[in-house]
Amino acid sequence: MSQRPVLLPTSAHDETFAGFTYHLEHPTVNIGIKPMKGALKRMMAGIQIFVTEASGQGQIAFSRDGAGHIVPLHIEQGQEVHVREHQFLAATQNIDYTFERVKGIANMLMGGTGYFIDKFHGHNGEGILWLHGYGNVFEKTLAAGEQIDVEPGGWLYKDTTVKMDTNIQRLATGMFGSMNFVTNRFTGPGRVGIQSMSVHFETAE
Repeated sequence: MSQRPVLLPTSAHDETFAGFTYHLEHPTVNIGIKPMKGALKRMMAGIQIFVTEASGQGQIAFSRDGAGHIVPLHIEQGQEVHVREHQFLAATQNIDYTFERVKGIANMLMGGTGYFIDKFHGHNGEGILWLHGYGNVFEKTLAAGEQIDVEPGGWLYKDTTVKMDTNIQRLATGMFGSMNFVTNRFTGPGRVGIQSMSVHFETAE
């Protein structure tokens, strides 16, 4: 008579073999799918309709598809922050999410980003927003009226008090005379997050 399959242990504590000690713990974090508001509008914009939602007691890890810098932003109740599209990593449950289309041909063509801006808000209380920036992330706090020009793919986030415009300069000398130099111009007061690498995503109309 053949032996029935035997269920292997699902947990272990201080198991030692070959000079190594290891632990196995039963997962206590539940993973589900959370639908986002405005599903039709989001689908027409070509952005995600669902996000993964984790709940329970335990640990969970996050990663993206490139080397970079994970930035935690502490969102106070009533505070809002604007984020470059495709940079969102995770957020606590109290953080609400909407998005805004940035109009203008320069924002559509230069860098492939800035076409949509993600808007995160602490409507229901304080929470944490985690962003992934490519390369290293630097934060510049602008005084009232102070300006900084950033390559269209180089900004990561900004406060709502910071105004963003598209700045186009024509290169009128030398072999580059027929080319334009395009930047996003940020005017304070408030914070601007800048990433040292640019990854351009194609955005369909």
